Amino acid sequence: MARTYRAVITYKELAERIQESTGIRTRTLLHNWIGTVLSKVVREAHRRGDPQLTALVVRTDDGMVGEGYKEVLEVAGEPPAESVPEREQHAARARLECYRRFGAALPADGGVPALAPLYQAAVERRRVRPESPPRICPRCSMQLPSTGACDSCDQR
Repeated sequence: MARTYRAVITYKELAERIQESTGIRTRTLLHNWIGTVLSKVVREAHRRGDPQLTALVVRTDDGMVGEGYKEVLEVAGEPPAESVPEREQHAARARLECYRRFGAALPADGGVPALAPLYQAAVERRRVRPESPPRICPRCSMQLPSTGACDSCDQR
């Protein structure tokens, strides 16, 4: 994943690859063991001075890094992320470092930190929906319900 610009891998895909490459299979639920594996990756990457490969691992349902990503910040001696968007921006910067370090083909500008595609799509959907101002009754200045008829004065 680190060799492909903007690529990510889900926890489920990573778990399958780990089991295939090691030949060790488990029926233990993914969330009961993958965190331990990724914790070791966090600490080893920090020890080596490598970028945090765990930033490439995202949840299937929303494209975000998991709660365990806070360990990346702890190990690096950084303050915890104040919000989900802050955590995701940190992970985006870490992913870019991974792509650069591990030889991904980058655009001419060197690439930019990018949110995981699924999460980016959710962010864009929220931005696209501008809220329209509520309709107001011209007679009594009350907000109109969805029927368009004022409950206070029956004005339409």
